[in-house]
Amino acid sequence: MSIQLDPRLSLVASFVRPGRVLADIGTDHAYLPVFLVQTGRCPRAVASDLREGPLQNAQQTVREHGLEERIQTVLSDGLDALAPFCADDVVLAGMGGILIAELLARASWLRDPAVRVIAQPMSHAEDVRLWLFQNGFTITDEACAVDGRHCYVAMAAQYTGEATAPSPALPYGGLLFGRGDEAAARYLNQQLSRLQKRHDALLRAGKDPGEVERLRAVIEDFERRMHPC
Repeated sequence: MSIQLDPRLSLVASFVRPGRVLADIGTDHAYLPVFLVQTGRCPRAVASDLREGPLQNAQQTVREHGLEERIQTVLSDGLDALAPFCADDVVLAGMGGILIAELLARASWLRDPAVRVIAQPMSHAEDVRLWLFQNGFTITDEACAVDGRHCYVAMAAQYTGEATAPSPALPYGGLLFGRGDEAAARYLNQQLSRLQKRHDALLRAGKDPGEVERLRAVIEDFERRMHPC
């Protein structure tokens, strides 16, 4: 029986390069690696998770689809227990952006132009983008998927060695500025609303004037990028 991915994971899968070995970090039920190996997009995969329970779920999914010889399951805190260069495309999906940035920082072998990092943060995507910019990675693609009331973002990045000092809004919108599709517009509007609410709350409370000023600069740059002259 074939695996069917939801819109969120379908978006992540679309960023995985054909013919490359996948590492899925925080795999849970291993739906993504099973789908990619089953459909022939990836020849092999590594599926890792921090906890025994989710890893057992992953192992069961792999067994049910007869892919034990092609998908390795690993108990690991992030990429810590994975062998360096065990995969070409590394996915970190379904976790917070702050955690994703921390996990990326601990795996120095990702700083190789041949490796693609694919991140799908559930929150604080700006922390992932900012980490990538500051640590010599270039975001090569970014897109959104809508599933019911939720709008998910995913991004692909590779190491170039060139750190970037981004404009104020770039960590909050990345390559979604200028895409023009409905999903990206929905995501950007949600981000702008979140920034404005945070700014207004601090302003009313008379707290942290430095952060108020920073947020104002982000909002102004954000609005310019969303509605260029």
